[in-house]
Amino acid sequence: MRPPVDHIPAPSFPGKLPWINTDEPVRMERERGRPVLVEFWDFCRANSLRTLPYVTGWHDRYAGEGLLVIGVHSSGFSPSADPQAVAAAVQRLGVRHPVLVDLELRTWLEYGNLGWPARYLFDREGRLFDFHYGEGAYVETELAIQQLLGVEREPIAPVRPEDAPGAILTPQSEDVPGPYSGPYEAGGVWAVLEGSGSATANGRELAVEHPGAYELVAHPRSTRGELELAISDGVTCHAVCFTPGLAAD
Repeated sequence: MRPPVDHIPAPSFPGKLPWINTDEPVRMERERGRPVLVEFWDFCRANSLRTLPYVTGWHDRYAGEGLLVIGVHSSGFSPSADPQAVAAAVQRLGVRHPVLVDLELRTWLEYGNLGWPARYLFDREGRLFDFHYGEGAYVETELAIQQLLGVEREPIAPVRPEDAPGAILTPQSEDVPGPYSGPYEAGGVWAVLEGSGSATANGRELAVEHPGAYELVAHPRSTRGELELAISDGVTCHAVCFTPGLAAD
């Protein structure tokens, strides 16, 4: 989405916060002359994990053309508030671009950010050029990146059918805290888990070996279902979350 005005400057990153995948903290004022994409995410949020393939793909595709991608990891769950857990997740998920560990949501507040995931694309002068909250609009963001870089190529293919431009989605059930069993309507069901042990969802057992968002159930389209979730000793379930799916035919 293009901002209503073209003179909104990129906020500076607060000092003395941990960085991953870079030897020195990134300073926005030093990045003038190149486009910068800032992505707010949380490895414990399913929507962030579903967006991540596009963000890492844009880094791989356009870093050589001058694009700088920065992940701002702002925790929404206690398991992802630990900088060491963030560093482990960055390595596990194959994130190669610089990541700022946003302790106490300091960067979040500087941006006045509204949710996860959220991305802000700044032009070569450090002005806001494009932004988007939530999943989706991947083609639009990539075309905006290409416009700033002066390149043209086929955008990244949709990772999932519901990511395709023009896909009609059915709103999913609201997320619920703690372990939850019961009815839902969604394309996918996830749980925010930490500890060591297992979780069993509708008879399917998953090993829990690290904190994060675990996909419990996946449907080809939005589906009304019933979740039966059991958590073993040694595992804590912080929330059950739902992701959208294609509308039924």
